[in-house]
Amino acid sequence: MADPAAGGPGPDQAAAGAAPPRVLTVAGSDSGGGAGIQADLKTMLALGVHGMSVVTAVTAQNSRGVQGSWELPAAAVRAQFRSVVDDIGVQAVKTGMLAGAGTVTAVAELLAGTAAPVVVDPVGVSSHGDRLLAAEALDAVRTRLLPAATVVTPNLDETAWLTGIRVAGEADMPRAAAALLAYGPRWALVKGGHLAARAGADTADAVDLLTDGTEEHWLRVPRLPVRHTHGTGCTLASAVAAQLAWGRAVPEAVAAAKEYVTGAIAGGFPLGAGTGPVDHGWRWRTAAGPAPGTG
Repeated sequence: MADPAAGGPGPDQAAAGAAPPRVLTVAGSDSGGGAGIQADLKTMLALGVHGMSVVTAVTAQNSRGVQGSWELPAAAVRAQFRSVVDDIGVQAVKTGMLAGAGTVTAVAELLAGTAAPVVVDPVGVSSHGDRLLAAEALDAVRTRLLPAATVVTPNLDETAWLTGIRVAGEADMPRAAAALLAYGPRWALVKGGHLAARAGADTADAVDLLTDGTEEHWLRVPRLPVRHTHGTGCTLASAVAAQLAWGRAVPEAVAAAKEYVTGAIAGGFPLGAGTGPVDHGWRWRTAAGPAPGTG
């Protein structure tokens, strides 16, 4: 069996012909295929789980940014969620772009009745700088969505938006994580990928902090001098959810997800005139990796 710490299916892999673990993404659609629902499902396939989706919004999006966004009615979100969960079942849920306060509230209510672990990627602004969540939804994210999270995975801009704490260096990360945990998630993963852009920051490594308020896990990898990183946050959160669905504990799931997304970032490729996506199938395109379809 492949080791989930290496990015593949875990020790509880189903026998041939049986259903693999099921993971549900609740997020927006990226028409360019680099982020959102599309990135989530690619990640889930690469990590050996069956991906399912609840579309919350549709975007017109390409390598240069978001040209338009349309939120789906909360009733449509609820119907998709109930249709999938009540019939197929789910071993983990990942949330991404939720667009508005009504959708945030509806999703939080649905998650409250779900026993599966939940990974919340609190998407507020796209990597191109386009707003993907209404400003008035902030309170609902803090008071309704975060308490339902097993793990919350904000980048530094999202951390500042949620907590008011601007992380300028590694020393600020524990305080920011504590502020996130005060809203009720079991674990907070403060992602330090944007530290390179902050004056005086140590840019030698890409550093993330995972903590539940008792344990601290610092995840470090050499910072990659790459341009094509669209979909990084979606990919990481989906990878964490996939590893949780395989039965990994949170620290092991996050470490495995970090390893997978680092390889995806290294394999990012150009598309269009702007920022290209990370490579969700990077393992299949390396000489040492498995062939497509083998996990």
